[in-house]
Amino acid sequence: MPNLKVGVVGLGWVAGAHIETFKQIEGVEVVAIHSRRSLNEAELSNQFGIPLKVYNDYDAMLKDASLDIIDICTPHPFHAAQAIAAANAGKHIYLEKPIALSYKDALAVSQAIEKAGVRSCVGFELRFSGQGVAIRSMIEQGLLGTVHYGEVDYYHGIGPWYGQFPWNIKKDMGGSSLLTAGVHALDTLLWFMDGEVEEVTSYSCKSDNEIFSSYEYDTTSVSLLKFKDGRIGKVASVIDCLQPYYFHINLTGSKGSMLDNKFYSSQLKGTSKDRWSELGVPMIDSGDVDDHPYKPQFASFVESIRNKKDMALTDFKTALVTHKVAYAADLSAQEGHPVKLANLDK
Repeated sequence: MPNLKVGVVGLGWVAGAHIETFKQIEGVEVVAIHSRRSLNEAELSNQFGIPLKVYNDYDAMLKDASLDIIDICTPHPFHAAQAIAAANAGKHIYLEKPIALSYKDALAVSQAIEKAGVRSCVGFELRFSGQGVAIRSMIEQGLLGTVHYGEVDYYHGIGPWYGQFPWNIKKDMGGSSLLTAGVHALDTLLWFMDGEVEEVTSYSCKSDNEIFSSYEYDTTSVSLLKFKDGRIGKVASVIDCLQPYYFHINLTGSKGSMLDNKFYSSQLKGTSKDRWSELGVPMIDSGDVDDHPYKPQFASFVESIRNKKDMALTDFKTALVTHKVAYAADLSAQEGHPVKLANLDK
């Protein structure tokens, strides 16, 4: 069976990590790059150790019949239009988060993917992390019982030392603290709690440190989630902090609790609620894309295309559910009142 061929759109930090990851997966190869910059094919091929064709015209790339997958790694505001065009061209799509900066645009992408019948994958790779998979497994095995309260928080200062800072500071580029970064925490919480959100209340503010003064939107937000079954959750997105990267997880269930990589379960004989036990797993502890668990996610995506089935965990439909909560949260912070998710469809 011939290799699936990938065209990567945008050539930044994330794209580089994607290319290196695809090189490790059997049955797929990156063969083309689209960039608005003038790139030398020979130098680029030497850099990544594989032959790469360069396109400056996105439409021309989509007309390349040899390409099976379009991997979209551009800044946020380009995602929706590029994904729709790729779907219309019959290409399978890997789309970095956020899927769009508005619910309207996200729905348009969803409709295009469904109409074209192509496979999709969204950059919520933390669902493939060792820590995430272990915690989800514990929940599925009943070790925590029913999780009635959960909080997952994202602390990662995105300042001038970070590559995306120059464009991320703009409202029409970054969107919000939640959309540009904290949506990873939101998605992880929804995965753990596995329920439908009915209403969200969100508040936001920003640091008065001069480092973050150029941001055109609030850089810290906290969102309270009410699930239809009465359970509650909380997500903080803090991209104006001065501290090491921290992905905080705290789950409280009827039979136990989880705190980052520590846990107590009444279902395990010999344990005591007076002390934590610890998971020996790779942690979610870095904002560096080179540390992200892309390999298992990309392998799952390739397998889904081969099997002509939607992939598990990070297909577009699943990602749309997470993004809808994020859009409602941003609307709540903007308007100063709770927002019911059903109202977004009116």
